[in-house]
Amino acid sequence: MNPTPHIKTEGTSKFQIGEIKNNVIHYDFEKIKTYLNIKGHLLFGKNFKIYKEDEPLIFKLCCYFIQDHYSCAQMGIDTNKGILLTGPIGCGKTSLMKLLTHLAPHKTTYEIIPTRNIVYSFNATGFEILEKYNDTKNYCFDDLGVEPTGSHYGKDLNVLGEILLSRYDLFTRHPELVSGSYQLSPKANNQQPITNNHSKTHITTNLNAQELEKRYGNRVRSRLRSMFNLISFDSSTTDKRK
Repeated sequence: MNPTPHIKTEGTSKFQIGEIKNNVIHYDFEKIKTYLNIKGHLLFGKNFKIYKEDEPLIFKLCCYFIQDHYSCAQMGIDTNKGILLTGPIGCGKTSLMKLLTHLAPHKTTYEIIPTRNIVYSFNATGFEILEKYNDTKNYCFDDLGVEPTGSHYGKDLNVLGEILLSRYDLFTRHPELVSGSYQLSPKANNQQPITNNHSKTHITTNLNAQELEKRYGNRVRSRLRSMFNLISFDSSTTDKRK
């Protein structure tokens, strides 16, 4: 285990994004932003930047991914649940989810899978692909809603709808205890271990709640409420790819 998860190394440069006090990491959001900008340049190119208007949303995501239970509770975010990140096309949802895997991998890790790739795999190999995601790994299903309907040997299937139902079953079936307190600000130094779930799912999507229900049905939508924290870009957010 990395003894200094608050110190990030990129090439020959080191970035300290927090301090350890009484065995608790106290993160500094300004230093986190600096690191994320540098890491974003390395991952996505020189045009990447964190926009001022996105900082409140990024703050929420950072609190979640470092598992700052106190700050998350203040913002109504349940650290036991996954993230459902919504927003207009091009607002940066996928880039943020890729970037934030590097923030605190000792606390939160997941594999990012484009939903279209999952359906293409189903079309090629059939129902065994459903079992692939019926496990206790953490996943981020990217661009939910853009994938086509699955079809294998003439049998159509809403592949992601079925996978999300299975992920819900896993989410409610495998609780475990995780301990530790990782904070952006020194507000609660003596937190107790909390109940967490072994299997977490994250989602990025351009769809709103009504569109998700139309695409995947009321049964899936009702489970989304139980599985996810909804974090949304403003609908007026500009397309950063232009």
